[in-house]
Amino acid sequence: MCGTSRREALSLVIAALFFAALDTGLHLIGPQSTGWAGPHAGLFLQLAADATLPLLFRFPRFVAGCAIAAALAMLASDVFAPGLLMPVNPLTLSTVPSITPILTANLVRATDRTQALVLVGVLAVLASRPWNPTWNTTPAGLLTTAVPALWMLYLQARRQLVQSLRDRAERAERERELLAEQARAEERRRLAAEMHDVVTHRLSLMVLHAGALGVTSPDPSVRAAAEDIRTAGTQALDELRDLVGVLRGAQTEIEQAAADRPNVPDPATLIAESSAAGMSVEYTVDGDADQISPTVARTAYRVVQEALTNARKHAPGARVEVELRYRADGLRVQVRNTAPTRPPDPALAGSGSGAGLLGLRQRIELIGGSLHASPVPGGGYRLNAILPAYVPTAESAGHGSGDRRR
Repeated sequence: MCGTSRREALSLVIAALFFAALDTGLHLIGPQSTGWAGPHAGLFLQLAADATLPLLFRFPRFVAGCAIAAALAMLASDVFAPGLLMPVNPLTLSTVPSITPILTANLVRATDRTQALVLVGVLAVLASRPWNPTWNTTPAGLLTTAVPALWMLYLQARRQLVQSLRDRAERAERERELLAEQARAEERRRLAAEMHDVVTHRLSLMVLHAGALGVTSPDPSVRAAAEDIRTAGTQALDELRDLVGVLRGAQTEIEQAAADRPNVPDPATLIAESSAAGMSVEYTVDGDADQISPTVARTAYRVVQEALTNARKHAPGARVEVELRYRADGLRVQVRNTAPTRPPDPALAGSGSGAGLLGLRQRIELIGGSLHASPVPGGGYRLNAILPAYVPTAESAGHGSGDRRR
């Protein structure tokens, strides 16, 4: 490991200063060397070893080599020239440089495990002197060399085990989410198949029967009602086709619906109907409606429809503002009504199920949009919907918006 963080480098500098102060203090209060190198030879050797400690993570073999060289010098002095580098009766039992515990503990982090174990083994042999074991040198030598290295190896193994367990838990969580997503996708495909095979079939029969009734019936009112039923059924088939495409995650049905733009409902018809019923409605359109897909256009139609219905039920006499802003990246629909000028009709206000906005929000979120509805200060209500320009599906994820609409 060649690099190190500033925190680790600072810790080594602090450790080197600590051991330098410790060696100096022991030298001052303890016996000194008596050889020809002078009384401070042992201190200089310890300080030289201490000075290399901050370089451990950058040059681990060099620092370990210096410690081994110092230990060999101390061993040679003890065997061949007692008192030269070490006092005859030292205060400590260690026969290696004082930085050895920190050195061996960090060698397993600073270099690969094989080299670290070899270097620690050499220091352990020099410190414990197995060729001449004693109760003084052997235990102290192992405590200052092998034990710190083994403790660091244990901490590393424990850290790796915890990380492995954490990775395994995260992987299991991702797999569980993936299985849940697959189950949801499978359920959506199953629903799409059911809607396509059952509901579409029944609606098609209804449209055919209504068309036949409109042709064969002599009563004009029956023919008109049959035509209304046939038109509503056709629109329901178009919307069902788009919804099946969304559930399947395919864009083909939506792209086919784009060619059928005349069947997309126009919010202007809702404005006209509400105005004819006596509501004061201001309608503003900005941009080109051809920039959005038919599915989004139908969703915008439902937003306006739900907002006008709620205003008619709960805010009679209120002034309503409907604003549609078409952009290349989507559509924003905002409907706002002022406070009501008269109490609502109890029968009309209680005729709904109370789930209109909830169903509308689900419909909008299904195509990747968002809905915000809240009261406004001074009375009234505001409904704001942000819709995408197209319905995002699995096949459309890898293409540009222009390609999705072609």
